[in-house]
Amino acid sequence: MSGWTASPRELERRRVRRALRRRRVLAASVATVVVIGGLVAGIVLSPGWGRVRDSFFDLHHARESLPAILDGLWLNVRMFLIAEPLILVLGLAIALVRQARSPWLTPIRGLAVVYTDVVRGIPTILLVFLFVFGVPGLKLAGVTNSIFFWATVALVVSYSAYVAEVFRSGIESVHPSQVTSAEALALSRGQTMRYVVVPQALRRVVPPLLNDFVSLQKDTALVASVSLFDALFTARDYASYNFNFTPYIVVALFFVAMTLPLARLCDWLAQWVVRRERAGVL
Repeated sequence: MSGWTASPRELERRRVRRALRRRRVLAASVATVVVIGGLVAGIVLSPGWGRVRDSFFDLHHARESLPAILDGLWLNVRMFLIAEPLILVLGLAIALVRQARSPWLTPIRGLAVVYTDVVRGIPTILLVFLFVFGVPGLKLAGVTNSIFFWATVALVVSYSAYVAEVFRSGIESVHPSQVTSAEALALSRGQTMRYVVVPQALRRVVPPLLNDFVSLQKDTALVASVSLFDALFTARDYASYNFNFTPYIVVALFFVAMTLPLARLCDWLAQWVVRRERAGVL
């Protein structure tokens, strides 16, 4: 039995599709080059470009400030790595408390609601000030005065309120029939949440959670406002003494380099979740 061969009409369709694909790629490439070229030309040909280039894009100052910025950046990375798991645990705990139905947990449930509402209403940078300067001012016995510690606590408190709402929306997105089926199998409320609801909710909220952590990664730079020598504070210190702003560009490039992989991972996971839902897997 001979193999299948495309008909002349099918071959013509393929040729047309290839031609249209090449035309779209060419049009997109030309439009991209024109737009980017126009933006670059507008910046480079502006009257003040020479001064901006010397102030923000000086390779000498970039090399000189790089070692100190790398040391400060490591502080940002450590703060992010410490805060992220704590935020996940605290956020999930708050979300589960808000979903609890026991009358004995009513006071704790009310506190969880107040916590999320109040914390989300306070700017993160203000929380950093309150924790770094306020808590040590209480002079509590055995409580550290470390700026790094309290700045990390401020980020955990701020982001846990947002993450708790993300978890809660994921829990509430699980269809009620799942809970009914679990109850029909004689599972308790706690077992239903642990084995049925939460696993499904976690899969659905991974993309928005990663989006929050992209923001957290950038917001670690807020600790520069309390004179903690992170990457941003180091750049500001160098710029103040050398009257050159190139270190700010160096710091920005490092944050972009750290953020882009997470951003692309968020996009991929969002598409993955959509594909699984359409396939009926979730």
